[in-house]
Order: sequence, then C-alpha cells, then structure tokens
Amino acid sequence: MTAAIGAEAAASLSSPTTERRAEHLRLLVQPVLVLLLTLGVLVWAFRRDLTATQRASLNASNIATVTWQHVVITATVVLIVVTVAVPLGTLLTRPGYGRLAPVFIGIANVGAAAPAIGLIVLCYLATRTTGFWIGVAPIAFYSLLPVLRNTILGYQQVDPALIDAGRGQGMSAGTVLRRIEFPLAVPYILAGLRTSLVLAVGTATLSFLVSAGGLGILIDTGYKLRDNVTLVVGAVLAVALALLVDWLGALAEQFLGPRGLK
Repeated sequence: MTAAIGAEAAASLSSPTTERRAEHLRLLVQPVLVLLLTLGVLVWAFRRDLTATQRASLNASNIATVTWQHVVITATVVLIVVTVAVPLGTLLTRPGYGRLAPVFIGIANVGAAAPAIGLIVLCYLATRTTGFWIGVAPIAFYSLLPVLRNTILGYQQVDPALIDAGRGQGMSAGTVLRRIEFPLAVPYILAGLRTSLVLAVGTATLSFLVSAGGLGILIDTGYKLRDNVTLVVGAVLAVALALLVDWLGALAEQFLGPRGLK
C-alpha cells in the first residue's frame, strides 16, 4: 500500500502538468534572481572603500564596457552556430546526405570534447593574431554540437506519416520541409540553442586571453592582483549573465515552438 502511494506521488511529481508549472515558476523566479545578483554584487562593491587600483576596474563605465563585450561575443557566437548548424543539420537529414551525418557530428564532437581554453590557444597559435574573431571562432566551434545534434534529432522525430500526408496533398519536398518538418523540429532546435547559449556565455570569460574582451578581464585582474572584490564582481556578473541567457532561451522554447505541441 505504501509503495503504491509512493509510486503514485512520484508519478504526479513527474506529470506534464507539474513540469509545466515548475517551468513557469522558474521563468518568473530566474529574472528576479539575476536582478538580485547583479544589484547585490554592485551595491556590495561600490559601498566599499575601494583602492585606486580597484576603482580603475570597478567603475560604471568599465563594468558596462566589459559586460557589453561579453554580450556581443555571446551573440556573435550564437549567430554563427545557428547559421552553420541549422542548415547543415537540415541538409544531413535529406535523402542522399544522411551518410555524411556521422562525419560532421564527429567533427562537432571534437570541438565539444576539447577544452575551450585549448581551442582558443590553438587558434591564436595558428593565426598569430589576437582580437575579437580569435576569441569568437573557437567558442563557436565549441558550442556547435548541441544545435547540430538537436537539429538532426528534431527532423528524425517527425512522424513519416505526416510527411506522406503532405506529399499526398501535392506539396513539394521543399514545402513539406518548410510547413511540416521544420516547425515540428523547432522545439528540439531551441533546446539545443539554449544549451549553446549557456556554453557560449561561460566560455566567453576566456576570450580575454586573446584580447577579445569580456567579463573575464575583471576575473583575471582580480586574480592577478589578489583583489577579491574585483574577482567576485566579475564572477557574479558572469553567473548572472549565464542565468539571464538561459532564461531567454527558456522563453524562446516556451513561446516560439509550435502552439499545437504545447
């Protein structure tokens, strides 16, 4: 009897309705947490008696600049990933191209398996230059796999009967792709994009190594100078930004997917 009650309770906790409620609650709580983290760490830092060295790093202009750099790096990485992974994943699910899927998935797996810092350093050694694109390119390679894999998976999950029904109504292969297959694959693509967003934000903290900017500058400055205030501000802002983009990804999953599947 007790085991039956326990199993029933577990089933209710994992029910779709419970999961949707938990997701909606998280969508409400997460931006509040981001705001509290950001305001809390900034108030904590600026109310302290900062040294001249700390004031050079912890001022409104510098914090806004490195945060904006971090956002631009992340946005550029995601744009590259979507531009490459979604069309490539679509192509690899078309007849005659499926045999190439393991090759490209394997290449993307190499990027995901390699340490991000190693990819950045190798990119620098190969080009002997520094700057924005030397920071962006390795991070884009590192973040490619989730979107590519989920794009392929999304198309594979489309019921073949729906495709046959579309073709039976006289739709061309391109029309079936645009009106049936792609909309049904969107939730999987968005899930992969959400993962890539978080990966991009996290690894963008390493872009300072090649003079690409970002919040990693504050973290590196604090570490080198043994300045815990600057270190904490940089780390907490990076965490808050990761939570923010994860929230934006969750919103995209919630509102951009096909309404009939919700």
